[in-house]
Amino acid sequence: MGRAEDDEPPPKRVKVSSRKGDLPKSTLLTDPASCSLNDLMSHPLVRQGDDEVVGAKGVVKKVEFVRIVAEALYSLGYNKAGARLEEESGIPLQSAEVKLFMQQILDGKWDESVATLRKIGLIDEKIVKLASFEILEQKFFELLDGKNVMDALKTLRTELGPLCVNNDRVRELSLCIVSPLKQVLAGMSGQDVVRPKSRTKLLEELQKLLPPTVIIREQRLVHLVEQALDLQLDACRFHNSLVGEMSLLTDHQCGRDQIPSQTLQILQDHSDEVWFLQFSHGGKYLASSAADCLVIIWEVKLDGLFCVKHRFSGHQKPVSNISWSPDDHQLLTCGVEEVVRRWDVESGECIHIYEKNGLGLISCGWAPDGNRILCGVTDKSISMWDLEGKELECWKGHRTIRISDLGITSDGKHVVSVCKDNMILLFGWESKAEKVIQEDQTVTSFVLSTDNKYLLVSLWNQEIHLWDIEGTAKLISKYNGHKRSRFVIRSCFGGLNQAFISSGSEDSQVYIWHISSGELVETLAGHSGTVNCVSWNPADPHMLASASDDHTIRIWGLNQVKMEHNDTVSNGVHYCNGGT
Repeated sequence: MGRAEDDEPPPKRVKVSSRKGDLPKSTLLTDPASCSLNDLMSHPLVRQGDDEVVGAKGVVKKVEFVRIVAEALYSLGYNKAGARLEEESGIPLQSAEVKLFMQQILDGKWDESVATLRKIGLIDEKIVKLASFEILEQKFFELLDGKNVMDALKTLRTELGPLCVNNDRVRELSLCIVSPLKQVLAGMSGQDVVRPKSRTKLLEELQKLLPPTVIIREQRLVHLVEQALDLQLDACRFHNSLVGEMSLLTDHQCGRDQIPSQTLQILQDHSDEVWFLQFSHGGKYLASSAADCLVIIWEVKLDGLFCVKHRFSGHQKPVSNISWSPDDHQLLTCGVEEVVRRWDVESGECIHIYEKNGLGLISCGWAPDGNRILCGVTDKSISMWDLEGKELECWKGHRTIRISDLGITSDGKHVVSVCKDNMILLFGWESKAEKVIQEDQTVTSFVLSTDNKYLLVSLWNQEIHLWDIEGTAKLISKYNGHKRSRFVIRSCFGGLNQAFISSGSEDSQVYIWHISSGELVETLAGHSGTVNCVSWNPADPHMLASASDDHTIRIWGLNQVKMEHNDTVSNGVHYCNGGT
């Protein structure tokens, strides 16, 4: 439920864990003076058949499974247990040739290791040359470090050079001989360059370079377990809380109680239909606007209750769009085809009014540096001003239509607008490059994800489309179930890691979908009029706000607020009339 039927279902976005940085050292990779590989692993054994499988699904090869378990035991320091597993199973962790190669690296037997490299089953000659280059470079540095300059020069000329792998690197290495005090290489000082890395570090780098069928990646089993846990989280339709500890003994599963579904507070200060609302980036404030031409800033108290901080009046027409500055210290408000006002959030003062003679403004947004603003204009252009009102640039043509949505990516490179009824334009104000998203239906509103990777588009035909806008734009998911026939209904990303989609609806309800699966996970009833807009608190995945034609804003959460307060409490719901 919640996904429109397609000829081909959109793929899931799978979150895969990856390890970054240097591989942690295991007891296999220690200094050659302290141990040898033969002391830690059993002697070469006869391999079992590679076609044996374990597990009910018959997809896990027994040989591979035993090998990664053995590697995990060695990595944890259980050397005797690892050797015993190899001996009892008859499945060696590494082949005899690989173990010999690894020991030669630790012992500094460079020529022998290069020769053995060609015997360990590498098919790709490019990998053989790259690994040989790494080994011979280490040989070069250790010779240079031992003051054997002529031998180092010979290695450079007769061994490293003929590989033709990295001629630029060969020239850089020659500087170590010609002028060791002057060369600066890869941002490092000359002293750092001529100092050889540890042989253990070299072996770690070679493990990353060689295919895993030859040398198993260190901590491979841990990586697979972490990946399985991440996949469980991604598959959980209701996961909306930070995970403390996940047990390997049970599967992860959340309940519906993690989704905000209960009205905790009703805000009633607007006297007409509430059209728009948006939480600040830090989640401390909520700004709302309505057909009463009033803008209200609500402050979220530590107890989760909302109280009025400021009421902004001055617009002559209903306010259709609001935009928080990057630091949440200022707010832009745009009247319907009127002017844009900039307000100071702390003092409540209107700092500046932006307008164009004979034209109305229909949308507003901030450049990421907070020093410029952008506005859509009724002549279908987009203007950029500095804070003092000087127009810096104006992009004319079909840049926008009379839809009060304007997106600016957080890197400041692209502006997003609706340039035709069914067409969204992404253009770079510096690069001048343009990218177009074309829908089959009229676009009624859109919103960017906080990471700028996705665009959520609400359409005239009661569908919401999720677009991946990195690189070539592609449609990856559709959501439906909500009602829209007459009004502009806005949707939003939200929840932990923006794992959910929420939207208002003309049936007076709030709809919530799981973003990856498209499943409709919750429908929230309570409003008595069309829900025009929703906003999820970016700092609290359990707090959702909705604005309605019934003149109210509802705050949705997990648990019922029970507090002694001067304001009216009815049926467990806290009604706020601006009191603090």
